[in-house]
Amino acid sequence: MKEELVILVDENDQQVGLMPKIEAHEKALLHRAFSVFVFNSKKELMIQQRAFHKYHSPGLWTNTCCSHQREGESNIDAGRRRLMEEMGFTVDLEESISFIYKAPFDNGLTEHEYDHILLGDFEGEPDLNPDEVAAWKWMSLEAIQEDMNVHPEIYTEWFKIIFEKFYNHIEQ
Repeated sequence: MKEELVILVDENDQQVGLMPKIEAHEKALLHRAFSVFVFNSKKELMIQQRAFHKYHSPGLWTNTCCSHQREGESNIDAGRRRLMEEMGFTVDLEESISFIYKAPFDNGLTEHEYDHILLGDFEGEPDLNPDEVAAWKWMSLEAIQEDMNVHPEIYTEWFKIIFEKFYNHIEQ
């Protein structure tokens, strides 16, 4: 399998290079990423539990899906591609906000990302890719926030950061 490359960027999201994903995480270099938030008609967010064999944050709950853009790929196209790869469906997505965050992990890797938030709507059930996702559920933003306050250890770092800083931007 070909090694996945991430797009290294500056603080203005301008591309400055390409690097293998693991190396960028080992060196904590800023790179482009996206986080997809899919809601149903009840304004509940579809969240996923990351597969238990993932190299970081295994078994933790997070937003609908997230990943890295490929060189030359728009944020929307990347979000739709990864939504299909992880969750087995695709929807129209719209760009919301973007921000930079840095989150070190116990395994020595660090996420340092220029993260683009993408929003979409969906009614139905996903067709999970078990290599990526262990489980899923719909939850209201209020219920997620309450659970995050009680059990922060079961959520990914980036999901907690997004909730803390950008709750009003993802609320539909």
